[in-house]
Amino acid sequence: MTRPTPGRRRGWARRMLAGTVGLVVAAGGAGCAVGDAGTAPGVEHEGTIGLLLPEAQTARYEASDRPTFVSVTGRRCPGCTVLYANAAQDAAAQLEQAESMLAQGADVLVLDAVDTVAAVGIVTQAKRLGAQVIAYDRFVDGADYYVSYDYEFIGFLLGSALAGTVTERAARADADQDAGQEGGQDDDGRPGVLLAHGSATDPNALALAAGARRALEGEDIDVLAEHYTPDWSPDKATEWTEAMLTQYPGRVDGILAANDAIAGGAIAAAKAAGLDPVPVTTGQDGELAAVQRIVAGDQFMTVYKATDQQAATAAELAVRVLRGQDPRTTAVTDGVPTVLLAPRAVGAADVEHVIVDGHVYTVDQICVPAYEAACERAGLLGSGDAAGALEGVGAR
Repeated sequence: MTRPTPGRRRGWARRMLAGTVGLVVAAGGAGCAVGDAGTAPGVEHEGTIGLLLPEAQTARYEASDRPTFVSVTGRRCPGCTVLYANAAQDAAAQLEQAESMLAQGADVLVLDAVDTVAAVGIVTQAKRLGAQVIAYDRFVDGADYYVSYDYEFIGFLLGSALAGTVTERAARADADQDAGQEGGQDDDGRPGVLLAHGSATDPNALALAAGARRALEGEDIDVLAEHYTPDWSPDKATEWTEAMLTQYPGRVDGILAANDAIAGGAIAAAKAAGLDPVPVTTGQDGELAAVQRIVAGDQFMTVYKATDQQAATAAELAVRVLRGQDPRTTAVTDGVPTVLLAPRAVGAADVEHVIVDGHVYTVDQICVPAYEAACERAGLLGSGDAAGALEGVGAR
């Protein structure tokens, strides 16, 4: 099918939606900030690309995804205008933001959906106006392309890290008990874990949960309880973990947290309950606060996803699509051409060479005063050998 040129389609969009633009922009509220990057002076306008992100509670979106996407798009396409909006976890607001962008002549929407079911409506409207949609991070039915990570594999990484560590510690505790020392698990010797998943409305959360269950299948572990955390909320994760620690006193050896924000909430609950050390806790996203918790020994591991690489990939793809080129993809997801990127598990022993040497965060960013002592023990500060200092704090 021949797609209308950006100029012809923009004119059509303006005629179709001119009467609603003012209403849509107003209804979008504080979450909608358009015109992040306009066409460079003296450069012919090539088209308009819209970036729609779901929320700002997760640090990556405003700290990494947005600035990287805008920068790469501006460099690759000086004649492109970039529109941007953050929906603040409101699916209705995101629909209004998308409508506003389409009314302004967006040729390509890069969409990280708040609600992937509701977002099908955005895809439908975009197609009606001749625009194309790149589903970003979360799959949306009917999108033209999809850029993300393999979330079931990430879930498998989380489950494997948790299972390996709690069973190893259980075996060590049993050996101590046999030797007459204090320690051990519950009466049957099996470690107990909690599974704190993400939002049940997010397909990525469902994929993470499936991967985690696959990793735990057949392991000598009791899954005490599992829960889908509404809106990926750290506060709600704290509340649920507090309740579970009360329901299963002394039995929670590990917590599979689906991302770093949930991990932070779970760890806060464990600390409030007086657990020292806290249960083995996973996470993913590679947030700065999570890296600091890993260095301090509170969080066991995270899965680092190069969000700048993901945003740059989506920007490159958007420019190619806008120019009518045929982008190269690596997979197909439910019939949609897909680019999948590779994640990386990060424990304490990996912080220096993955996070610091990889220029994700600097030592100064990690080792603020509250974490100076932990950083010294970890070898990130001072003259000690980093690898030796980190031994036993986490796992490769």
